[in-house]
Amino acid sequence: MRSDIEKYTYRIEWSENDHCHVARCLEFPSLAAHGDTIEEALREIGYVVAESVKWMQEEGEPAPKPLGLKKFRGHLTLRIPPEKHRDLAIRCAEEGVSLNRFILSRLST
Repeated sequence: MRSDIEKYTYRIEWSENDHCHVARCLEFPSLAAHGDTIEEALREIGYVVAESVKWMQEEGEPAPKPLGLKKFRGHLTLRIPPEKHRDLAIRCAEEGVSLNRFILSRLST
């Protein structure tokens, strides 16, 4: 499991309030660790994640799969008000593009 821990997605940012670096693991949004340096914060969050995974295994709970290992279908279900759907369909017809292509172009900007 150690290799999966290294495949998780980590983010580190500076916290002016805490005057230190704060590291987080996206697969475990409730976890955070602090460090005076980026390397220390990353080392600490790695330890926290490893301990959390160990605890989950002891409890028979599945650990989250690393985002980088997940397979995505490329399908997205989006709920919007009917009026907005109509407005988008009209705009797409005016521009001569599909609704899918229109939304994808807006997400890509």
